[in-house]
Amino acid sequence: MKYKVLYTKKAIKQLSKIDVNQRNIILAWIEKNLVGIDNPKIHGKALKGNLRDYWRYRIGDYRIITEINDDKIKIIVVGIGHSKDIYERL
Repeated sequence: MKYKVLYTKKAIKQLSKIDVNQRNIILAWIEKNLVGIDNPKIHGKALKGNLRDYWRYRIGDYRIITEINDDKIKIIVVGIGHSKDIYERL
């Protein structure tokens, strides 16, 4: 089963504020590593505590925060940003 990647409005807004070069790197990484794969959990790490429903993917100093819905075969990107403040903005 191939997963689809969807973006929340908040994630799109966060992505638009990132430098163009870094944004292209992030989007290329998502396209290569998340779109159409069978198991999105192999590249990510489950978060803990009050964020335990989310998974994170590391691209340099940036993080992609997602919600993985195995029932509907969807990866929902809920946040994209620098590692120093992305967790506070969720």
